[in-house]
Amino acid sequence: MTARQAFDLSVYLVLGHGDCRHHGLEEVVAAALHGGATLVQLREKDLPVQDYLELARSLLPLLDRAGVPLVVNDRVEEAVALGATDGKVGLHVGQNDLPAAEVRARVGPRPFLGLSVRRPEEAMAAPLEAVDHLGVGPVYTTTTKANAAAPIGPAGVAAVRAVTSLPLVGIGGITAEQAPEVIAAGAQGVAVVSAIAGSDDPQSATAQLAQAVTEGDALRNRS
Repeated sequence: MTARQAFDLSVYLVLGHGDCRHHGLEEVVAAALHGGATLVQLREKDLPVQDYLELARSLLPLLDRAGVPLVVNDRVEEAVALGATDGKVGLHVGQNDLPAAEVRARVGPRPFLGLSVRRPEEAMAAPLEAVDHLGVGPVYTTTTKANAAAPIGPAGVAAVRAVTSLPLVGIGGITAEQAPEVIAAGAQGVAVVSAIAGSDDPQSATAQLAQAVTEGDALRNRS
C-alpha cells in the first residue's frame, strides 16, 4: 500500500499576496516557519497559472528545509504540476470546488487532501477513502474570505467532532487567545490567515499560536 503524505495540522498558515499587510509573502512564510508553522497553504484563486506555479516553486525550498508541506488550495492541475502525484504537495478543496473523490482520483493516493465543512451533515458526507482531514468553520467572524458564512463557534467544531473521526482544523477569525477553546472543542489544529499574515511580527504570532494549541490540548485532556 502506498504511504500517504504526512501532515501536522497544529499551526496551519493560509495566505495569498493580498493577506500580507506588513511584509512580502515569502518573508511571512519564512518567519512563520521559524515560529513553528506546520503547514502552509497557498490560496491564490485568481493568479494566472504560470504566476501561481512560479510563486509556489519559490516557496518550496523554504518549506523543504523546514520539513513543512505546501498545500495547494483548489487548483488541482497546478498541484499535479508541482508534484502532488508523488506526494510532494498536499491539497485542500471546498464544498463548491471539484468534489473530493474526483480530486483523489486525479492525484492518486499519496498527497493528503483536506475538505472544508461547516455542518455535521457535510462532515458525514465526506468520502473517507479520499479525504484525510476536515477544515471546519468559519469558527469566528472572518474578513479574509468573500461571502463567508456565519460563524459556527467552538460549539460548531464540537458538533462536527461528534460525527467524524477525521482530524479537524478550525479556521476563520481564530486568534491566539481563541485557539485553546477551538482545540478543546475537538480540533487538532488551527488554520489562520490574518493572525500571522497580517501581523507585523509573523514569527512571534506563529509561536503564540503554537503555544495556544498546546494549551488547548491540555484543556481537552483534562476534560
